[in-house]
Amino acid sequence: MASTPARAVMLTDDLRAALDRAMTQVNTLVLGKPLEVRLAFVALLSDGHLLIEDLPGLGKTTLAHALAATLGLEFQRVQFTSDLLPADVVGVSVFDAQSRRFEFHPGPVFTQVLLADEINRAPPRTQSALLEAMAEHQVTVDGTTHRLEEPFFVIATQNPVDLSGTYPLPDSQLDRFLLRLSLGYPDDRTERDLLAGADRRTLIARSHPLLGSEEVLAAREAAASVHASEALIGYVQSLLAQSRKHPGVRVGLSPRAGLALLRAARAHALLLGRQHVLPEDVQSLFIPVAAHRLVADADAGSDAALAKSILHAVPVD
Repeated sequence: MASTPARAVMLTDDLRAALDRAMTQVNTLVLGKPLEVRLAFVALLSDGHLLIEDLPGLGKTTLAHALAATLGLEFQRVQFTSDLLPADVVGVSVFDAQSRRFEFHPGPVFTQVLLADEINRAPPRTQSALLEAMAEHQVTVDGTTHRLEEPFFVIATQNPVDLSGTYPLPDSQLDRFLLRLSLGYPDDRTERDLLAGADRRTLIARSHPLLGSEEVLAAREAAASVHASEALIGYVQSLLAQSRKHPGVRVGLSPRAGLALLRAARAHALLLGRQHVLPEDVQSLFIPVAAHRLVADADAGSDAALAKSILHAVPVD
């Protein structure tokens, strides 16, 4: 007996309008970066996590705070430092003398939006404390598993690894981030507006939440139901295959990377008002999704350049 196809979940007009207002608000707080703001919402609607990598002072934390203020979700920020311990992130069990038993004290990871600021300034052991939370939406301490509230969204910022006081993120940690993006320097007009305008922190503090838990979860469900054709899935598979044989790539993309690319492409299509994925969605997202997952040879150049080369090597049938 043939299986019944899953029912498509459509965005309501109210929810689509709320998403549009939310992106507009973030764009008023983070000037001149509409593409990067859209990618941040793609990560959110794909049930993924977002890594923002750039030099200090280019707006990484501003984008994270603007997203948190706009989403209307419970928010915690952790400043990652060289002396931060795993328990400072996930929590710790403390013996209560009165009850004569250990009581779990949740850490800041027990929230809905977690800003892990300058994540690569903490040692690898502390970075890895987030792995289970990001992958499974749960934390295990002393053999007891604690579920996290939904939705759960990690926004991490990191400085380039060649700056002093940084530790490179392990491959397993990088793979848990759906997207990695960089902001770069603003153009002349945007920089002038920033210099002449109000302080970003003040504007963020005055902004109002435009979404909430139910809206985010409903939008995620709608994004997951966006149609990807067999031909589109074949195109994604060809990109994966090319990454595993491409010159300069030591370790190519895994099937999990392909699933991440499809989830992101569905969310991207939804934000552009479509119920089907186009190759252009995949092409727009391939570098942000794939580059940080590639393991390159020492002399192969940047991972972003490699991802771009892989993308250009695969034709669209």
